[in-house]
Amino acid sequence: MKKLFKYILLIILIGLLGFYFWPEKSLDTSKKIDKIQVIKNKREMKVFSNRELLKTYKISLGKKPIGKKEFEGDKRTPEGIYYINDKNSESGYHLNLGISYPNELDKEHADKMNKKPGGLINIHGLKNGIGFIGKFHRFFDWTLGCIAVTNKEIEELYENVPIGTEIEIFK
Repeated sequence: MKKLFKYILLIILIGLLGFYFWPEKSLDTSKKIDKIQVIKNKREMKVFSNRELLKTYKISLGKKPIGKKEFEGDKRTPEGIYYINDKNSESGYHLNLGISYPNELDKEHADKMNKKPGGLINIHGLKNGIGFIGKFHRFFDWTLGCIAVTNKEIEELYENVPIGTEIEIFK
């Protein structure tokens, strides 16, 4: 029984190492990204150039990913059409792209609940100092409402997503 357990453990370890080190497709940087789509229930983010899919990223979301963001602190990722409105290389996470949440509809909805809508929703890499986690972050929804990718992925997005790019986030 101990021998079987050791073999199973070894197989799991090899599988995890393979997952961690398996190379992923790089972004084609010769084309301009003009649209981002986030499909929350699939944990996917797709980037497009002139309606051509350039790359699909696996993502992590807010700790409560079901439903749209309603107010500050609800740990949900917004749903709707927004824009990339900022680039920050000095955040607590490895680079980030700011998302223009909240829009007027979001503000009105939060006001009806006598709550603040929140803000500072970003696409970002891993928390500074723990980038070694890499793709393992995808096993959990762990952000406070942001969209998380690996540090390598945010580096290619940071360089290739212009401010003003539309981002559509839906279920």
